[in-house]
Amino acid sequence: MAGTFKFELVSPEKVLMSADAEQVMLPATEGDMTVMAQHAPVVVNLQPGIVDVGLAGSKSRLYVKSGIAEIVPDRVTVLASSAFDTADVDSTFIANELKLAEDALAAATEDEAKTFAYRAVEQLRALAGKAA
Repeated sequence: MAGTFKFELVSPEKVLMSADAEQVMLPATEGDMTVMAQHAPVVVNLQPGIVDVGLAGSKSRLYVKSGIAEIVPDRVTVLASSAFDTADVDSTFIANELKLAEDALAAATEDEAKTFAYRAVEQLRALAGKAA
């Protein structure tokens, strides 16, 4: 059996998840990455996308707009600017988030802002397709 580690995802509003995880997939700005127990210490920036959390016998999917992840051998802590559990939202909520992301993309003037907004639009469109 795979080893476990402590996973926490915190947004300004609340602790969205705190659990023992077997694996976490993060949307890092350098590329999506998978974290397992005993991962080398690293801090990564996150871009808009899905955090897949592999729990014993189940999986959780959380959407983050941006943030950072601190990874150490026995713990992963995600500090997100904004996040939600995809299982707790409906298609109307996702449509509203998509509209906000599309507005941000239209208003973006700097390359980094455009890149993040474009990624958010793409990720939310994918979620909307699954929620419909």
